[in-house]
Amino acid sequence: MKVNIFVEDFRFLRYIGCATVARTLYNHLALLPGVEVARNSYHDDFDLTHYHTFGPWAMYHQNFTNGVKVLTAHSTPRVNKGNIAFSKKINTIYPKIYRQFDHIITISEPCHRETEQLAPDIPKTLIPNGIDRNYFRHDDEKRESFREEYGIDPDRRVVLSVGQQTPGKGIYDFFRLAGLHPEVTWVWVGGFPYGTLSKDYAKIQMLKTHSSENVIFTGIIDDTSRAYSGSDVFLMLSYAETFGLVIIEALSSGLPVITRDISEFREIFGNSPLFFRDISEVRSLLNDSAALQRCASRARASTERYDIMLIAERHQQLYRELIGE
Repeated sequence: MKVNIFVEDFRFLRYIGCATVARTLYNHLALLPGVEVARNSYHDDFDLTHYHTFGPWAMYHQNFTNGVKVLTAHSTPRVNKGNIAFSKKINTIYPKIYRQFDHIITISEPCHRETEQLAPDIPKTLIPNGIDRNYFRHDDEKRESFREEYGIDPDRRVVLSVGQQTPGKGIYDFFRLAGLHPEVTWVWVGGFPYGTLSKDYAKIQMLKTHSSENVIFTGIIDDTSRAYSGSDVFLMLSYAETFGLVIIEALSSGLPVITRDISEFREIFGNSPLFFRDISEVRSLLNDSAALQRCASRARASTERYDIMLIAERHQQLYRELIGE
């Protein structure tokens, strides 16, 4: 079985979540027997091409393959609002795009329901995203090096957020909380993968230049596991997600996770994180040492079902079914 993993992950797109997922899946599919896997190939004949993005390069690439075409629906219209400028216009193309694939992989129940409404005639399979749990685990050396690099005192409390710097990811709440808690260092890892097309790009850039001394914007970093190891609490402020990969990464790293109380997170993560509905509840949770400790104690074990080798095997089985092997 020959499989091609295709994802538009060049330049600034390299660090968006779906690109990370595609590379991780590619690396671990290559370890499984019975599958020959390539990435972003235009030259060979493949039994199946698995797309993780559907931009212009992916659509053009479809001309180069006659095998089964599969798309993972990492992005849906619901999550574009608050993240991408002109999202209303962009969202209108989703049904047409979805229908250009033979099969769609959805990554959560909310994602599956939304995708089913947009393209009910295309068959679908739900397979969640996976992570390398050997990579995302607490490491004392990484903790020390991360804090040293960014000038954070070893005893200083650090709250971490990871994601695009957009309103949809809750960056305005991040600024507000940092102002209310000067005794805490607030770290945001991530940037603007869509550049000036990111929602409120200019406004957020201006706010960053006037942010408090206890706020650190690292931008995009190559080894995000260092940031998880270097922090004490993970805070997910996003208003909508198809999955929430960074929550799994944080839990696997042993961090207590505080996340917005939205239906998809309740469905996906159950009682693994601590939930909030407004900013005042975040402040209370940050001061609840017992709750944070309980959350941290069960964090890593709660991610076992997202281990990338298990997820890669589920993909391999689906590929076999789709090509009739």
